Amino acid sequence: MNNALSTRQPSSQIAILLRRRMGTTSVGAHVTKSWDRCFNRYNMEPDAKRNTVVLDAESVRARQQMLGELLNVARAEMENLYEQIAGSGYAVILSDADAVVLSAITDPNVKREFRSAGLWIGAIWSEENEGTNGLGTAIAERLPVAVHCGEHFRQYNASLSCCGAPILDVDGGVLAVLDASAARSSDTKLVQSHTMALVSMSAKLISRCHFLSKFPDAWILRFHSRAEFVGLLHEALMAVDGDGRILAVNESALMQLGISAREKLVGRALEEILPLDFATLEQRAASEPTTLWPMRDIAYGRRFFANARAPIACRRTLAPTSFAFSIPEPAPSRRHIDSDPRMQRNLNCGRQLFSRRVPILLQGATGTGKEVFAKALHQSSSWSNCSFVAVNCAAIPEPLIESELFGYTRGAFTDAAREGHTGKIRQSSGGTLFLDEIGDMPLTLQTRLLRVLEEHEIMPLGGDTPIPVDLHIVSATHHDLLQMMQQGTFREDLYYRLNGITLELPPLRERTDKLDLIQTLLREETPQGPLPEIEDAAMELLLAHPWPGNIRQLRNVLRTAAALCGDHGHIGVAHLGKELTGTSHRLGATLSAASTDDPGPLRTAERDALVRELERMHWNISRTATTLGMSRNTLYRKIRKHDIALPT
Repeated sequence: MNNALSTRQPSSQIAILLRRRMGTTSVGAHVTKSWDRCFNRYNMEPDAKRNTVVLDAESVRARQQMLGELLNVARAEMENLYEQIAGSGYAVILSDADAVVLSAITDPNVKREFRSAGLWIGAIWSEENEGTNGLGTAIAERLPVAVHCGEHFRQYNASLSCCGAPILDVDGGVLAVLDASAARSSDTKLVQSHTMALVSMSAKLISRCHFLSKFPDAWILRFHSRAEFVGLLHEALMAVDGDGRILAVNESALMQLGISAREKLVGRALEEILPLDFATLEQRAASEPTTLWPMRDIAYGRRFFANARAPIACRRTLAPTSFAFSIPEPAPSRRHIDSDPRMQRNLNCGRQLFSRRVPILLQGATGTGKEVFAKALHQSSSWSNCSFVAVNCAAIPEPLIESELFGYTRGAFTDAAREGHTGKIRQSSGGTLFLDEIGDMPLTLQTRLLRVLEEHEIMPLGGDTPIPVDLHIVSATHHDLLQMMQQGTFREDLYYRLNGITLELPPLRERTDKLDLIQTLLREETPQGPLPEIEDAAMELLLAHPWPGNIRQLRNVLRTAAALCGDHGHIGVAHLGKELTGTSHRLGATLSAASTDDPGPLRTAERDALVRELERMHWNISRTATTLGMSRNTLYRKIRKHDIALPT
């Protein structure tokens, strides 16, 4: 490109230039429009040298103060977002409505690269200054935008990958921009789309918090066409004054009501828009602040579900239990979930979001306690008195998983139960559905599950009438679902349905609370009688072991050791097995002085092979028997023969 390109360019020429730069015809409309502005409005040159404009510290502080409390809310959400994308080379950046960078969280290892790219506090990243980019283009478009590498107008920004989403004010104007940028990106557009989804969600959360905080003295009506979305990011918000007139609405309210501009709502009486007079709104907010009620708009009769929040002054006069939701502490037997700082953060974050019906995705190796964690989330929810239904998608044979999940009607197929089968999803309705090893679900069933999540109704096999379901979902996997999406083995749309937030459960070797875990698990394995004491040498081995099988393996070792030590009451090195000690020991001599037969190397090898295969198959008996070429009964006999403790 040369300086002649800085003159006016027709749209056809811009499209050619973009294809030449990107090597593809797939370029977003927002990129094309931004390039048009850069050429024809700002008279910019793509090949110009970098000349980033940076404000002085005093000017930056003044702009930060203008954002007020929003800056604190945004910084808290920036930290949450950064935790989700840490290690991927991205920095999380906040700018004001002029694209001036006011805050950033950057990996210390790549700070120099970001500074070289001009991404630091005080830098102005408007389109007029830097051309097409995540911050400036999000402001210009008032929409979330992803700008990938060569899509940046300035050639010197072609190594950047940017995802920017506007944070909107209560009047719909851009208040700030949240952005995740990588200075040296090797991401594909598919990977970038995941980051874009997280940034967009975080920006909406900040906008929502800002809206609610701006009207402490107003009545807030929250509604959505789908009941499960009330209280979540996509809910419609409407602020109403003491005379029943609408003060403000958010973007979702406009979309739900099918209205294009705020001016058509703000200032009007509430009852002109919805069949709800102020007296009814006041009564419901005071007496039923957590109850959803149905209603329809006046113009088109659309159905909504709603609830209302009273002004702060009014809420102080109400009994706390009428609007507050308290989260019970986890049961004592689950204390090992949150005794590690990372697990404590996971649990706090998970409780807060799950109580708002946000779907949780647990990522972690086999044996890290994903189901126990999911149960803790369920126990802390307002629907804890309903069922917790766990489905191991890797353990159910593929021909049966559809009927297990969705159920079937009477006579749906040969050998079907006479009375039919409810299915796990219907069993969990109103409670919690835990989908373990979701990455092992076949693609055809992923499509059916996605439909259930979108429509909140289920069609049993052999049935012709949809059945409504009320779902709260926690899913878990040890697979890399992003990689599976790239390979086409996991649906992208299902991933974003299940991933309201991803919580990483650390492997046991990285946890700081192994000593507490050992004592807690040992107490769970010996509920009756005194707690066995662990000798110092044995404890050193337990603490130093890498635990490839994580908590499940630790529990099995402690269960065996507690049984072997018997009435002696002391767990020593001899009770821990050769996986920890590096030597075999005589089980017979430990259990009974009368028996001294050495199991022998062949028997030991068979036991080790069985344990390895059971662990590889996640302790699923049917699948293990199939891979070993034996019947389930034979496998059970061998498990008893070798005293292999099955996980509970």
